Amino acid sequence: MTSLDKPTAGPDEGRAADPGAGPTGQGTQDQDVKAVTQAALFDAFGGIRGTVETMLPGLLFVMIYTFNKDVRMSAIAAGGVAVLLVIVRLLRKDTVKHAFSGVFGVGVGVAFALFTGSAKGFYLPGMIYGACLGLAFTVSALVGFPLLGVVLGPVFRENLSWRTRNPGRKQAYTKASLAWGLIFLAKYAILFPLYFWGDETQLGWLLVALKLPPMVLAVYFTWVFLAKAPPPIDVIAEWEAEEQAEKERKAAAREA
Repeated sequence: MTSLDKPTAGPDEGRAADPGAGPTGQGTQDQDVKAVTQAALFDAFGGIRGTVETMLPGLLFVMIYTFNKDVRMSAIAAGGVAVLLVIVRLLRKDTVKHAFSGVFGVGVGVAFALFTGSAKGFYLPGMIYGACLGLAFTVSALVGFPLLGVVLGPVFRENLSWRTRNPGRKQAYTKASLAWGLIFLAKYAILFPLYFWGDETQLGWLLVALKLPPMVLAVYFTWVFLAKAPPPIDVIAEWEAEEQAEKERKAAAREA
């Protein structure tokens, strides 16, 4: 049985046992959990800079297209800005995971726009991806394998230990994944009718307007659910401790 699946003792489902901890100690621990949760969410979803980098190419496309109705110029400008943002991160030696994901999405949108000659072609790949993501979050929560736990588990150094060892966190991940799914599905239930029957300029501006608020709402729900959940079980630290103990046993055996 690996450290991922070993059962934990105690009634608190993964909370660190501290016999001397009183109300003050518990309050400090809860504050630490909330702080770690907030930092992990900030990192996992790119923070303010990642959000700006995600929104900027699409905003530029809509602005240029609104004024000149030139799909080609709008698409090339959006793609150029997305690539430039990645280059800036590379030059500054910053993490590029969010920028690369953004430039990939913009690149697909640019390809669709140039191929179809329609501004709606730029929006379609992102809309399909977002709707599928909402469906994936919802289904994963309903089947008991919440997608958000898979995404955030490594960030919290708990990997998938929440599935069998920390039912409180599994419940929190399930609620959060369901929130993400329903928010995303509601968003695209509004956008797809406009895609098929509405004006492409109006669709573009509505996409920009709905880019950030649903994400902020989903992250907020995630923070609320996880902040109230038991702390994550640091399986990485457990593995490291087991490896160190094994080395010490082998060293003691050689000396005997």
